[in-house]
Amino acid sequence: MTAGNNGADTPENDDPFAYLYRSEGGEGGAPGSAGTGAPTRQPGIPRTSYNQVRAVGERQYGQQPQQPTTYGQQNAHYAAPETLPGGDRTRSVPAPDGPEPRRNRNGLLIGAVAVVAVVCIGIGVAMLNNGKESKAGEAGKQGPTAGDSVKPNGKKTGRTKPGELPKEEAGSLRLDGGAAVAKDVPGARSANGTYVAGMNTPGAAATWTLNVDQAGKYKLWVGYGVPGKDATLTMAVNDKPDSRPVNMENFAHAPEGAWDKGWTKTWSYVQLNKGSNTIKLSCETGNQCDVNLDKVWLVKP
Repeated sequence: MTAGNNGADTPENDDPFAYLYRSEGGEGGAPGSAGTGAPTRQPGIPRTSYNQVRAVGERQYGQQPQQPTTYGQQNAHYAAPETLPGGDRTRSVPAPDGPEPRRNRNGLLIGAVAVVAVVCIGIGVAMLNNGKESKAGEAGKQGPTAGDSVKPNGKKTGRTKPGELPKEEAGSLRLDGGAAVAKDVPGARSANGTYVAGMNTPGAAATWTLNVDQAGKYKLWVGYGVPGKDATLTMAVNDKPDSRPVNMENFAHAPEGAWDKGWTKTWSYVQLNKGSNTIKLSCETGNQCDVNLDKVWLVKP
């Protein structure tokens, strides 16, 4: 040691960082330090100003002082990962723990049933409309059915319900040889009061085309009117004349010349085929043809 030192370190040699050189256990330190790592000084020598008294834990050497933090502020040195170059900006949200919330299954089921019901109703309406259109088209194309009377031009003149036998007004039959529709004599039993007149001319004829479901024998009824005297006509079924004339007597007992009092009816047997048939009433040689016709119809014997 030099003179004036007296074994004490000068303030310049009193190292405040001597604790950084201490070894574990508190021994060792900087040159000139004691075993405790603190600088050695003689009693009576005051400490320099750097060694000030502070509260325990208030400040330590080598550490940055803590800045006061205000609520709601973030660390200025923190940067979110998505703000960094190349960082992922999409944050994944972890699935919540526990089972998935139950859905309203009843609502879904009701909705599905409602949709199916609407679809079924739409299909049913479409099928119904298509069926009606199809039937209407077929009705316009189909030919005569059983019980229909048809004129030579193919026009229907009558229609019967299923199971009924055909009937027709005489004015709707095919007329030839001078026969014609008239309405002068009252009392005819047709719907509009018409009848067939002019049958007293040789060759005059009224032909009925009809259909039946079954072949066999039928009764042909003829409505007619005579002027207080008997009459006869020739009948041909499917172009085959019958040898017996149709008897048209004055069953109403009308006085002679009283056409309006002589309306009555008669019948004859006819053999018909299944399907379409023709029945012709005509004025031929040997007949007494002074007669009017108002109706014709079939009846089972």
